[in-house]
Amino acid sequence: MVSKTDDIPASVPNCNPVDLADEAGDGAQDSKETSKTSLKDSCGCGHSADTAMVNGDGAHGHTEEAESKQDGNGEADGGEESNEQEVIVIQDTGFTVKIQAPGTEPFDLQVSPQEMVQEIHQVLMDREDTCHRTCFSLQLDGNVLDNFAELKSIEGLQEGSLLKVVEEPYTVREARIHVRHIRDLLKSLDPSDAYNGVDCNSLSFLSIFTDGDLGDSGKRKKKGNELEQIDCTPPEHILPGSKDRPLVPLQPQNKDWKPMQCLKVLTMSGWNPPPGNRKMHGDLMYLYIVTVEERHVSVTASTRGFYLNQSTTYTFNPKPANPSFLSHSLVELLSQISPAFKKNFTALQKKRVQRHPFERIATPFQVYSWTAPQVDHAMDCVRAEDAYTSRLGYEEHIPGQTRDWNEELQTTRELPRKNLPERLLRERAIFKVHSDFAAAATRGAMAVIDGNVMAINPGEETRMQMFIWNNIFFSLGFDVRDHYRELGGDAAAHAAPTNDLNGVRAYGAVDVEGLYTLGTVVVDYRGYRVTAQSIIPGILEREQEQSVIYGSIDFGKTVVSHSKYLELLEKTSRPLKVQRHSVLNEKNDKVELCSSVECKGIIGNDGRHYILDLLRTFPPDLNFLPVDGEELPPESQRQGFPRQHRHRLACLRQELIEAFVEHRYLLFMKMAALQLMQQKANKDTKTDTPAITETSDTPSESNADTTQTQTAASDPPSVTEVSTDSTNQTDNNTSAASEAVKEGEENSSKPATNGPLDLTTTQNGECKSPLEGKELEESIPGLAQAKELAETLVGEDGSCIDPKSREVVLNACKAVGSISNTSFDIRFNPDIFSPGVRFPDDSADDVQKQKQLLKDAAAFLVSCQVPSLVKDCLDHSALPMDGATLTEALRQRGINIRYLGSVLEFVDKTPAKAQLEHFYRIGISELITRCAKHIFKTYLQGVELSALSAAVSHFLNCFLSSFPDAVAHLPPDELVSRRKSRKRRNRVPGGGDNTAWASLTPNELWKNIASEAQSYYHFTVQCDSVDQVVEKYGLQKITLLREISVKTGIQILIKEYNFDSRHKPAFTEEDILNIFPVVKHVNPKASDAFHFFQSGQAKVQQGFLKEGCELINEALNLFNNVYGAMHVEICACLRLLARLNYIMGDHPEALSNQQKAVLMSERVLGIEHPNTIQEYMHLALYCFANGQLSTALKLLYRARYLMLMVTGEDHPEMALLDSNIGLVLHGVMEYDLSLRFLENALTINTKYHGPRSLKVALSHHLVARVYESKAEFRSALQHEKEGYTIYKNQMGEAHEKTKESSEYLKYLTQQAVALQRTMNEIYKNGSNASIMPLKFTAPSMASVLEQLNIINGIIFIPLSQKDLENLKAEVQRRQQLQELGKIEETTEDSPLELEDKIPID
Repeated sequence: MVSKTDDIPASVPNCNPVDLADEAGDGAQDSKETSKTSLKDSCGCGHSADTAMVNGDGAHGHTEEAESKQDGNGEADGGEESNEQEVIVIQDTGFTVKIQAPGTEPFDLQVSPQEMVQEIHQVLMDREDTCHRTCFSLQLDGNVLDNFAELKSIEGLQEGSLLKVVEEPYTVREARIHVRHIRDLLKSLDPSDAYNGVDCNSLSFLSIFTDGDLGDSGKRKKKGNELEQIDCTPPEHILPGSKDRPLVPLQPQNKDWKPMQCLKVLTMSGWNPPPGNRKMHGDLMYLYIVTVEERHVSVTASTRGFYLNQSTTYTFNPKPANPSFLSHSLVELLSQISPAFKKNFTALQKKRVQRHPFERIATPFQVYSWTAPQVDHAMDCVRAEDAYTSRLGYEEHIPGQTRDWNEELQTTRELPRKNLPERLLRERAIFKVHSDFAAAATRGAMAVIDGNVMAINPGEETRMQMFIWNNIFFSLGFDVRDHYRELGGDAAAHAAPTNDLNGVRAYGAVDVEGLYTLGTVVVDYRGYRVTAQSIIPGILEREQEQSVIYGSIDFGKTVVSHSKYLELLEKTSRPLKVQRHSVLNEKNDKVELCSSVECKGIIGNDGRHYILDLLRTFPPDLNFLPVDGEELPPESQRQGFPRQHRHRLACLRQELIEAFVEHRYLLFMKMAALQLMQQKANKDTKTDTPAITETSDTPSESNADTTQTQTAASDPPSVTEVSTDSTNQTDNNTSAASEAVKEGEENSSKPATNGPLDLTTTQNGECKSPLEGKELEESIPGLAQAKELAETLVGEDGSCIDPKSREVVLNACKAVGSISNTSFDIRFNPDIFSPGVRFPDDSADDVQKQKQLLKDAAAFLVSCQVPSLVKDCLDHSALPMDGATLTEALRQRGINIRYLGSVLEFVDKTPAKAQLEHFYRIGISELITRCAKHIFKTYLQGVELSALSAAVSHFLNCFLSSFPDAVAHLPPDELVSRRKSRKRRNRVPGGGDNTAWASLTPNELWKNIASEAQSYYHFTVQCDSVDQVVEKYGLQKITLLREISVKTGIQILIKEYNFDSRHKPAFTEEDILNIFPVVKHVNPKASDAFHFFQSGQAKVQQGFLKEGCELINEALNLFNNVYGAMHVEICACLRLLARLNYIMGDHPEALSNQQKAVLMSERVLGIEHPNTIQEYMHLALYCFANGQLSTALKLLYRARYLMLMVTGEDHPEMALLDSNIGLVLHGVMEYDLSLRFLENALTINTKYHGPRSLKVALSHHLVARVYESKAEFRSALQHEKEGYTIYKNQMGEAHEKTKESSEYLKYLTQQAVALQRTMNEIYKNGSNASIMPLKFTAPSMASVLEQLNIINGIIFIPLSQKDLENLKAEVQRRQQLQELGKIEETTEDSPLELEDKIPID
């Protein structure tokens, strides 16, 4: 979760999640300014041309937002004027310039004043007609423009100016850039970079299913009933009930990828570099080229351009050939000597430019594909050069050599952040450096394991070696020097880096000025875990003992502290819930700390305060940490806790801490309210309680961050998130926090005490009361007093609290374990139960309290969070589809993966187990593949490089193949030299020399998996072969293959594998194509954009679609600004925008946004990620609405194929997908096919929602409609009756759904009777009967679309003001009823089901 900030007084329990557009929520982020601050600014990392396209258009459309101040209910924007900070408004008015390049017509280009000249260069290098130029300058009236100047700073540049492209002389650097660019153009349609996982390329297949772009070109020419014949029959394996799960369709062949060959060979010549005398003639380098016509030529790159010389392979003759074809660009030269090149290059560029920009923009982090076809390995000079030159981490455009990562990471953190433009620049810089660092660290870690980096301590044994490469420090995840001996040895050393990374992430999110963490990336590769860290300046010159001035280097035996560190860490203690505490050092002196003892503080040579080793930022998890003499609460004991774990570093997750504290806060409020009621009963005189008005000295940032937080669903009085907008704000500069005193409470004219706020009364940034909204106040007596009480807790020293109330607070604080007696404040001491840490005697009480708190938190996880997860899966608000989404669902609720076994046992004991079958199955497959991953890790460590593919294929055979005696193929003997000294061989971390791996058998592997499941997850898997597992738990081998490949980084050949053959193994070593790293890193967030996105969501949920739409557009602009064009959060933003466009009736716009969302999801998350599957479904709906039926079907079939592969047919989401397919098929009159899908959906819905659910009623109705179209009225009646019964029982006779259903029943009965009459007539009178024509109606597109909208949870709303009002009231009423458990959520009627949450890591 994004951490919630904590400076909002809990004294105002009624503060709503702030809506940025209404209140001056965040410093300079006044709504007037933000709507104009559309910084159209491309991300400057080489693909700015596309970025400009992406966020150029949307920027100007909504500058009016702030001026039209109607917010649906006419309130004025209160916080607007109170903002004292200056508002920076960036006027972004684009203008057009003319560009004249040699040999082309002048053309117009739209630019913005913020752009740099360099960005025009990028655009020209991407345009079809100028793409072959790289070495040129732009001139205005004969003056050369500076590449790094902003356009607005150039004199005389205005609307209509003519910029000339002037060819410049080459240098060696420019010549290399030119050759590299030409190579990139030649390879622009070639997917091999995406398969090989380099340069942030990744796959996307959408265009194959949409036949190119979905714009106007894709629209049907013919409208109306004359549907052209489209083939609607899906391939056999997509039909319901098919057991076949092929792998090949995962990557459909793209005809564009059969590359049109332009050249056979383009490489550096062996004659490089030019000798001195030729250098003085201007020779820069020589190229060797073979054209398609088999002409071998040697080319000189000189300062003037490229020309043919007279050299051959074996004789050097640098004189120009005759004719020499001197050209400034290599493309012009080649076009003259090779007709095939000219023809194919032109065609290639046409195709390249037609592709959607999102198919080719680089992603911020590398995405690896676990399958790939056999790709021909072609000669490629640039790739060869990159591999062997030390182009380590310094990109072409950075002067100097390697990058100083630490300096870059820390400097970006120090950038100013006072107003929105500054924050955007800062976040963009942080994000860019992080993604570059992650890429460099990954590359370095692989080099280390592959043995290509020299260790800095080469004398020590392999496991202990450390490495420095490209200014990054690498260490291996082993327990060296018995550092972790007491904590679990190698197991602890393996867990520590990920814990440390979580700590870095947490401190990074709090973002305290002056406190620095290291850039950290954890890479798992070939069975080894490598931690990559940026280097603190000066740390390598001195011993660690001297450097550490805070914390401990020996787990608490010697401890030191430092006042500056205490001051900095104190600022993080509230958001991270860390309690300041004292420990004893070796001399028995008290030392004060505000973190765990392992957390070390080091002041670098740059004077910055660094903290590192954050592995115990969060408190220990007592369920997995048995401590002698300590009893866990009964909730934990009942489930068999505490359990022994591999190591003693098991920590609670940050999400759990947040949920636990929130849960405690509700308890606190309830207890206070109860005691107040008792007091009120005792003495009925009302005390006058002053309210408070927030004074201007509280940080105004605070409000912006309290946007919605997820509450633990299991808390009995769940927090309602209803915005009760008071219609008039009494005082313009009351900020959102002080709106607690709504008018309508009896004493709204209380005197305001304007003293400084006591911030300790905050419940860590959570200022939601258990219940909000007028209607509820009457229903719960004493609630109003509870609110007042909370308001009275604000006096600085408790002076204005009467003793009675103070006592109430004291009791409530004691009961919930707050560390303060006058306010709610829960924090944890991370050192409790750390071996070797001793506490002073005078804090014994405190330590006891802390121990209790830890036990309570452990019990809370088991007794609240696990049941709440299961409940969410039962009511389908959580719908995991594969291992990754299951893991995310657990982690969002603060449940660690080591609880997976307990969660599965809990599901097994749940009465509604049948409705959780999908969850159980995904859980089992996750548990098994994780156990297999643990075994695979150690298995790989013993494999030498030459046997890697044989070892991996052998492991997969043992894991998945039904072949009982899988035998490993050892590499042939002639390659294994027996003479080499054994000692030297073992130097490389990944260079083990043993063949023990070859003796693994399937039987043994499955025994190991079962024992791993038992010892790690405490879960019993009773199976000794893959076939038994598949049979017993209903798993699919293809799904298991996908899960294990993704988890371990294996890439396999895409072909059909016969897992079930008992005669030969499924995999051979030829099938293993590659092994990739699995990378964990911090994801820096775009906070401002995220707040806009959230307030946009909130607006939409309240029914203000237009305002919501504007906010989300704004969020999209800001996201583009920070992340560039590609990112998961942008994907969520686009999906929501598309949905809003669709609801508001703008189908083409919805289509275009959703197309971007699909492309982005494929590129950033992966082509078969569950999120991608859902994006495909949304896109299909909008295609259908746009009349593109065949495309809609293709997309739905693709989604179904992916889903079958990822999770199989038995999943609640499959019902929705099949209903969609069935409806579209019904629309194109494929009735029999349609029935197969709809009846399957009915079966699945009945299974997962229960036979009485409204979803099932709707399914019955859809099936009935198809039977009606087939004139099978008896079946139609039968289904509609079922539906009617459900509606009647659930909704009552009077409900419109029940009435509709009964009308339809009448209609069907009439039709049936009419048909029967006609039949009787025919029987009686034979052929000359007068037959009444029967109405067989093909369903109208509109009626199909209406049903599609209903099943996808989209309800259309006539957008009149009054309707909006009513809708808003209705939404609020519903949410309140729901909180009180009055109504069962029904998707059929819930207004605007927008189920889009941004993924949060």
